[in-house]
Amino acid sequence: MVKRLAPLVCVLALIVTACGTDDETTTETQPATTAAAEVTTTAAAEPTTTVSVDFAQDDGTLAAVQARGSLRCGVSTSAIGFAEPQDDGSFKGFDADYCRALAAAVLGDANAVEFVGTTAAERFTVLAAGEIDVLFRNTTWTQSRDTEIGGDFGPTTFYDGQQIMGKADFGFDDASTLEDVDGARLCTNAGTTTEKNITEGARVVGAEIELVTVENFPEAMELFREGSCDLVTTDGSALFGHRYSAIQNGEIAEGDWIIFPTTPISKEPLGPMYRQNDSQWADVVNWLVYILIIADEKGITSANIEEMVANPPDPEAGRFLGVGEDELQTKMGLSADAYAQAIRQVGNYDEIYVNNLRPLGFSRAGSANARWTEGGLVYAPPAR
Repeated sequence: MVKRLAPLVCVLALIVTACGTDDETTTETQPATTAAAEVTTTAAAEPTTTVSVDFAQDDGTLAAVQARGSLRCGVSTSAIGFAEPQDDGSFKGFDADYCRALAAAVLGDANAVEFVGTTAAERFTVLAAGEIDVLFRNTTWTQSRDTEIGGDFGPTTFYDGQQIMGKADFGFDDASTLEDVDGARLCTNAGTTTEKNITEGARVVGAEIELVTVENFPEAMELFREGSCDLVTTDGSALFGHRYSAIQNGEIAEGDWIIFPTTPISKEPLGPMYRQNDSQWADVVNWLVYILIIADEKGITSANIEEMVANPPDPEAGRFLGVGEDELQTKMGLSADAYAQAIRQVGNYDEIYVNNLRPLGFSRAGSANARWTEGGLVYAPPAR
C-alpha cells in the first residue's frame, strides 16, 4: 500500500538539490509550480547538503522489519520505468521491483511492502528519520551524500548519465553531438548538477547556449513541448521515459524527439541507500543486489528457479539458493532460501531490467549496464 508522508517533525535541517536523475527522472503527478523561468548563461554553485542525523535503531533495521512484518521502501512519487503508482496503491518499475525483491528475501513475501512516495527534496530526511527502511529512488551516489547526510549507498543497480534531447524538425538527428548545442536555447531545472554539467560541457566544446532554468523538470518538458526551448537536458533514464510516455500517449511519433547518442556528459550511478552504522542491514541489502546479478550470470531465473534449487549448477549457486552445506543466509539473520525467494518471486537482475526498462528503449548491450563479461560494469563479488 502507499504510505503518504505526514509532515516530519525531526531535527533534520536539509538543503538538498538533486543531480540530474534525482529530480528529473521523476515525473511528478502534482501540479507544476508557477515559478517563472530564469534565463542564464552561468553555472550554478555546487549544491550543498546539511543534515543532523538519527542513526539506525539499536536493534537494527532487519529486526524492526521482521517484527513489523512489512518493508517500508522509499521510491519516487512517479518515475517512468522506475517507480510508477498503480490504481491498487502498489508501484511498478525497476526500483519498485528491488523493493519487492528485498521484501521477498527478508519476509518471504514480495508483496509485504509499504511503498512510501518521496520527493527529491525530502527523501534523505525521510530515511534519516526512520520513516523508511531503505531508499530505492533513482538516487545518484555522490561523495557528499555518502559522507555528509548519515546514509550509505549499496551497490549500483543502474548506471545512468546526463544526456540531451531535441526535436527532429529543428534539425537534430541521430548523429547530433554536444557541439550541436551551439546557439541553442536549452531548458533544465535550476540549482542542480544537471545545470552545472551542461554549462561546463558546452564551455569545454566551445558552444554557446542560452540556458533557461525552472524549478522542476516537468516544467522544462512543458517549455520544450511548446517550443520555448530547442533542447532539454537531464539524465538519460528520464529522457527515455518522457519520450516513451509521449509516444504511448499519441503526442509524438517515433523519431520526433531525438536523444543525442553521444557519451553521457556526467556519471550518475543509481542504487539503494540506507542509514549508516547498521552493517547487518547493509549486508542484507547489498547481497540482495549481488545475488540477483550472479543469478543473471548463471542463467538462474524466476522461470527455472525450482530446477536450479533441485540441481544447482555449481557450489556457489547452491550456497546462495540455500541448498548448499555452507550457505550464509542464516548467519545474516535470514532464512536459508531468502535470496532464492527473491529470484522466485521477482526475478534476477536481467529480468528486472528487461521487464521495466527495455520498453523505454534501453538496451543492456553495449552499455555500462551490460554484464561485466560483455564489456559492462554490472559485476558482483563471489558468493562464498
